[in-house]
Amino acid sequence: MRRINRALIVGTVAVTMSLAACSTKGGSSGEAKAGAGGVKTDYGVTNDTISLGVLVDESGVFKVTGLAQAEGNQLWANDINKSGGICGRKIKLEVRDDGYSADKALTLYAGMKNDVAGMLQLLGSPIVAALKSQIESDNMLSIPTSWATGNLSSKAILQVGATYAIEMINAMAYVQKQGLIKDNDKLGIIYITGEYGNDGLLGAQHFADEHKQELVKVQIAGTDQDMSAAVTQLKSQGVKAVMVTTTPVQTGSVATQMAAQGMADLPIIGVNPTFAPTMLDTPAKDALSHFYRGHFVAPMSADTPIVKKVTQDFADAKYTDPLQDGVNIGYVSGIAYQAVLEQACKDKDMTRSGIMSAARKVKVDTQGLTAPLDFSKFGQPATRATYVEQVDAALPGGVKIVAPAEASKEAKSMTIPPK
Repeated sequence: MRRINRALIVGTVAVTMSLAACSTKGGSSGEAKAGAGGVKTDYGVTNDTISLGVLVDESGVFKVTGLAQAEGNQLWANDINKSGGICGRKIKLEVRDDGYSADKALTLYAGMKNDVAGMLQLLGSPIVAALKSQIESDNMLSIPTSWATGNLSSKAILQVGATYAIEMINAMAYVQKQGLIKDNDKLGIIYITGEYGNDGLLGAQHFADEHKQELVKVQIAGTDQDMSAAVTQLKSQGVKAVMVTTTPVQTGSVATQMAAQGMADLPIIGVNPTFAPTMLDTPAKDALSHFYRGHFVAPMSADTPIVKKVTQDFADAKYTDPLQDGVNIGYVSGIAYQAVLEQACKDKDMTRSGIMSAARKVKVDTQGLTAPLDFSKFGQPATRATYVEQVDAALPGGVKIVAPAEASKEAKSMTIPPK
């Protein structure tokens, strides 16, 4: 398994500007300075580089996804630097493995915060929750690879894509259109304690309320692996479908237990972190034929130029980790941060506060990696449109698109923040 280099100057895509005149001095002192072109800088921006932090899980329960997202970050940075950088500066990524531990993330963040202009990735709801007050006080614009609705209330967070709740709603809407669930049905949900699980529950409850469905809730811990008791509980209640906001291992256990308990034909509906292609190398593979996933980013099997390019770049980099949509998440996070940095350069203010201000001015065309993103409406998701996918082991990344990136009427009707 190939690891990300720890102080890697890498780099961009196609949001082009003539930026060479923006070069200036600056660094980690925190003192705002005006350099060449009159561009102000403070932390993490020098005459030559823009340093961005990446806190990723390379060794915990989401390590497969975490490695893929960090690799996608790197591929984006490679492209940026090949085309001359942003504001005349190359991108430098400072990557740290927090093992999906909030305590470790706090320590690592404290050690790197004075050396970076912002955080390109904070992976996981526990990590985002632990760091939220600090990134706000530090004016540290951060992209979470966590899509809880509550994150939208933080000015320091740039949430790329829809929320878990919206992903769940759109997937449920698709499944209902297929006639697999109906109004007044009894449905089940298995969800992890915390922001991630609670947000999936939020979406499932909203959809159920819209369709007069009863929702049977089973809460689990993130460390639980055997879902037999949870599935048995839902079977006893006679549910017609099972929603999951779980780890991939837990999703696999849900699927195998449903098959073993005579529930194999019922739909399983999840959000983006519930699946990883490594599941297709386990006994869960044959039990996932009725698994549907809502996801804001296009899968690696999408027949679009940008996905084909990222796939080729991944191959050229000779990564040995599984090719999965986490690579596209990392890459599109870079596209979004690029748009913000280019706006900050245009505003001649690349201080942290200047970057924060620039973030609320941008709308981003991600070339089909996601629906168009609009960050100008603070407190609202950048999009309510998500793909719906099903498992296809023959395709790159293990999933195929069964519905394009669209916002269901139920997703559009959801009030944010929730009442």
